[in-house]
Amino acid sequence: MAFGYVALVLHAHLPFVRHPESDYVLEEEWLFEAITETYIPLLHVFEGLKRDGIDFKMTMSMTPPLVSMLRDPLLQDRFEAHLALLEELAKKEIDHNKDNGHIRYLAEHYVESFAQIRATWERYDRDLVTAFKQFLDSNNLEIITCGATHGYFPLMKMYPQAVWAQIKVACEHYEETFGRPPKGIWLPECAYFEGVERMLADAGLRYFLVDGHGILYARPRPRYGSYAPIYTETGVAAFGRDHESSQQVWSSQVGYPGDPVYREFYKDLGWEAEYEYIKPYIMPNGQRKNTGIKYHRITSRQAGLSDKALYDPYWAKEKAAEHAANFMYNREQQVGNLANLMQRAPIVVSPYDAELFGHWWYEGPWFIDFLFRKSWYDQNVYEMTHLADYLLYNPTQQVCRPSQSSWGYKGFHEYWLNETNAWIYPHLHKAAERMIELGKREPADELEWRALNQAARELLLAQSSDWAFIMRTGTMVPYAVRRTRSHLLRLNKLYEEINAGKIDSGWLEKVEKIDNIFPSINYRVYRPL
Repeated sequence: MAFGYVALVLHAHLPFVRHPESDYVLEEEWLFEAITETYIPLLHVFEGLKRDGIDFKMTMSMTPPLVSMLRDPLLQDRFEAHLALLEELAKKEIDHNKDNGHIRYLAEHYVESFAQIRATWERYDRDLVTAFKQFLDSNNLEIITCGATHGYFPLMKMYPQAVWAQIKVACEHYEETFGRPPKGIWLPECAYFEGVERMLADAGLRYFLVDGHGILYARPRPRYGSYAPIYTETGVAAFGRDHESSQQVWSSQVGYPGDPVYREFYKDLGWEAEYEYIKPYIMPNGQRKNTGIKYHRITSRQAGLSDKALYDPYWAKEKAAEHAANFMYNREQQVGNLANLMQRAPIVVSPYDAELFGHWWYEGPWFIDFLFRKSWYDQNVYEMTHLADYLLYNPTQQVCRPSQSSWGYKGFHEYWLNETNAWIYPHLHKAAERMIELGKREPADELEWRALNQAARELLLAQSSDWAFIMRTGTMVPYAVRRTRSHLLRLNKLYEEINAGKIDSGWLEKVEKIDNIFPSINYRVYRPL
């Protein structure tokens, strides 16, 4: 018998970025990079663990925008073209570096890696959602949902119908995708406000995740801190993030991904190769961009990008195994000490953005693979679990009211409400008021029905927390501003046309094809609760 539990939780999310109206939009490559560097490598890890008889347990959110993009034929076609260019460039690099043994070795590594990506892509007939679903069906992977478009709930709470729509639409989309209702939800940005648990309960959800201080400052103070879930008064459980295990992986200062042996993210062939040579593989307008082919390692924190040593995946994989062993040892010590103090089995919840593993931290999938293998064979202090199984076998927990919180900067809402993005909220609030008003209507005909449903899509897309986040980080800001404005303008145009009884059917059809998420949405989800 183990003394406690460790729950690895990955949050797989990207904003809905799909532009059929354009031949090329750089931001679509967010999805393509994540498929190549995170999602398919994670599938390789899961397949290998199952093949070798390791009954792994992990929780993973797959948000509705991500699921929708992964299943979109247009984006699937564009990913294939993106992958074909990568394969061509990597093969070209082998010949181009025939006199540089180390870089040729790295180019061969990328050729092999991209070939494995394509083989997996084709083996699942381009349907990665079904690929992940097989592990849900085997109870190895507990897939949970999120807000419909990752809306930031605490900044929407003055309009409960808007929060309810984010939750309800997400749950319905999950059931359409996976053939069963979701058990749990990753609150977008782990952002909690008091009262949202009632909506979660009404939607049939059993648990949600919050940051650790959302549990630590609950009322009454939980006896076991964040090392046991709490039940809210509605019966929905809340799991809190463990700071210690999170920092060991997440921190840019002391976390594993900063090790000198690991691949350097910011030194990419797209910026370093001779221009005429790399031109076919960068943006059509001639601007350079990351290709995903990187030849250097972090080397040291002091080294500038021009002073990085060459990368070696062999030694990086060895380091990932070493770090997985260290993570396992630390969890053994942590769980053992907690079990003695608590006199019951603690659970250490370790949540991360999925894209950390593979995209930002190239060796991350290797780390996860080694961690599950070492935890299975090399220790008996803790058991790896997913959150649904934990609640099934540990149904008795303390009842408390969590504290308002998020996992963002300073632990509350500052990152999504500040001088860079505060301007969006009066417009979002007005849009929510208009959608709630439209939610009370009965459509006069099919055209009005379609317009009402499209208005609901536009509000959901405008509410994505990603846009406010990007405005705060200062990267790709024009795109985030443009997306926020375009969805609000479309909603306002639909609102005015619906009320005037003069809907532009040609324009509506065009917008339906562009913003085609949630084809089964029912605008009545915005009716008063």
